[in-house]
Amino acid sequence: MSVTNNLLENICVIDLTRVLAGPYCTMMLGDLGADIIKIEVPGRGDDTRHWGPPFTKGGESAYYLSANRNKRSMTLNLKSEQGLEILKKLIAKGDVLVDNFKTGTLSRWGLDYETLQEIRPGLIYCTVTGYGYTGPYSSRPGYDLIVQATGGFMSITGPENGDPSRAGVAIADISTGMFAANAILAALYSREQTGKGQRIDMSLLDSQVALLSYAATNYFVSGSITNRLGNAHPNIVPYQSFKARDMHFVLAVGNDKQWEILCKSINKPEWIDDKKYSTNAVRVNNRKVLIDHLSKLFATQNAKYWLDIFDEVGLPSGPINELDKVFENEQIKSRDMRIELPHSIDNKVTLLNSPIKIPTSPTKPHKAPPTLGEHTEEILQEKIGVDQDTVAKLRNEGIL
Repeated sequence: MSVTNNLLENICVIDLTRVLAGPYCTMMLGDLGADIIKIEVPGRGDDTRHWGPPFTKGGESAYYLSANRNKRSMTLNLKSEQGLEILKKLIAKGDVLVDNFKTGTLSRWGLDYETLQEIRPGLIYCTVTGYGYTGPYSSRPGYDLIVQATGGFMSITGPENGDPSRAGVAIADISTGMFAANAILAALYSREQTGKGQRIDMSLLDSQVALLSYAATNYFVSGSITNRLGNAHPNIVPYQSFKARDMHFVLAVGNDKQWEILCKSINKPEWIDDKKYSTNAVRVNNRKVLIDHLSKLFATQNAKYWLDIFDEVGLPSGPINELDKVFENEQIKSRDMRIELPHSIDNKVTLLNSPIKIPTSPTKPHKAPPTLGEHTEEILQEKIGVDQDTVAKLRNEGIL
């Protein structure tokens, strides 16, 4: 079997994004081999460069590092005419343009989609905004927390009798970045067939609502508002976390055959044919009684006792790991989800790896997140032939 690297080799992405949704999108494309040119504000850069602590010894923000591997950074003052002219020249050499400015920003700069197609025929232009380019909210700025609230995610997340909760990471931002990368890949494929570019309009709110998945469909079918269930599943019982004597663990009984295995493994064979528990449908209806019985039972032993039993009989289960335990997990280690890359200031940085595994075309991060403007001169010389003297002049004039 032949192995080729860099599925997106020779694809150049002009990246005008910052914070998380847009950078996550372009990072995924960079993982697949695209050349990501991250354009940042001179002297300040991506907002997340300042979001901390924690910072590395060299002063790099952990938040910034999380979404910017496999990119090159250049600084450019887009509020100047010269800066915009340089941007146009870079776009002419690119394949994809991604921005997450407020709605209509590039159009106000004279760079609407039609003009962009004149500059670079076949360009794929993707915008990432809070609410998209249409609708009554289109001019509003987008923030993950507000989107999780507005889009219903918080209403179904959190303890049953507690407050609504946001996800532990900015899930609206991250999912939008993933959906955007998916759309760009489809557009690149289409261009191979037709030669035509595409205009992609990605919204945090759309993406987060799409993540409601079966919770939304449960509402469509039943007409009932979904209540928060903590770590429990609305359609499957038992499928949730439990507190053992020493710590919490999770157990997933996904069908009636697994229910039978569970009952035998915990020495409760009489529950198999009990009319209150014999099928998943009746277990859902009798959730509180059953979970109370199981909770009392599981509290009598340490988690390892139960997890060893479940592992032996093949029931899906696992400990609720803190982050230190996550990266000690033998499966996660074997899949190389923690990596170290050389860094120009910090010598090396520890990062998450890409989850995309393509054995025939391995996706291996090769560049640590760049320092601010690290590749400015390199990119200008390579892409548009700007010499060193001109670079120095542009720096003195505040363009770079």
